Amino acid sequence: MEFRLQFDNNRDLQLLFGRYDQNLKIIEKELGVRIIRSEDGIKIAGSGQQTQRAGELFHYLMTFVEKGKDIKKADIVYALRLVDKEKAIDFKRLAKEKIEVSVKGGVITPKTKGQIDYTEAIKSHDLVFCIGPAGTGKTYLAIAMAVNALKKGLVRRIILTRPAVEAGESLGFLPGDVVEKVLPYLRPLYDALYDMMEPEKVEQFSEQGIIEVAPLAFMRGRTLNEAFVILDEAQNSRPDQMKMFLTRMGFDSKVVVAGDVTQSDLPGGEPNGLMEAQRVLGLVPEIKFIHLTSEDTVRHELVQKIIEAYGQANNKH
Repeated sequence: MEFRLQFDNNRDLQLLFGRYDQNLKIIEKELGVRIIRSEDGIKIAGSGQQTQRAGELFHYLMTFVEKGKDIKKADIVYALRLVDKEKAIDFKRLAKEKIEVSVKGGVITPKTKGQIDYTEAIKSHDLVFCIGPAGTGKTYLAIAMAVNALKKGLVRRIILTRPAVEAGESLGFLPGDVVEKVLPYLRPLYDALYDMMEPEKVEQFSEQGIIEVAPLAFMRGRTLNEAFVILDEAQNSRPDQMKMFLTRMGFDSKVVVAGDVTQSDLPGGEPNGLMEAQRVLGLVPEIKFIHLTSEDTVRHELVQKIIEAYGQANNKH
């Protein structure tokens, strides 16, 4: 069976096909079809079901092209994996889950069922806890949702915070002022912001107080209205700090708490605020807890294997 697709201009074709047609080669390999280029589009040859799926995939990928975004191998592989695995998700639904961010006009897409549940929970709940291992997009997706909310005028500011556990009593011995001392602990949050916004915009918003990145200790005594507030590395908060943070929540605000309960850096097995919050607040219906697993890992494919290998090794001891 053959399936034909036509496109408006060569720019679309270039972004869609990728450098040296690498995207076409990936799709051919993943779906077992043959793709033939023409002047104004492509011809897909193969079994009826696979050519149809390839056509639907191309329409999905065109939503990236329309935003001027390069298509990466991961965009194709994760989309196919998700649609194959989850009967309730197709390419049309996946296209609707895109998070528009930044003045760059970029888009970020949840790539697993768990990530879709996470972003939908943020849309529908004022307080969301996301618990899961490294590489599952806990913080990155939350910041994308925050940037999107700011862009749409749903909030007036974004506040990002993490505990500076390692600083502890040694903070005073580090060079520089307070901001310079804690900057290394906050750098991952800035990295995500710079991925989604122009650097000069981040700097401008920071100077205006529209974006604030600060240690968790700086949240004490505040009431955060009309804000999108994200607590990262929440497993490094103490129970009293977590309670303090959660009670900062103000009107018309959203709060996302992200962390990995297996990676606490608190000394001497001290109880952490994330586990305590899960125990105390787990049955409050207005609060949503999302649990991500190694299956939601969207970093390099080796990261998922590393997480699983360590999990198996720990289970043996």
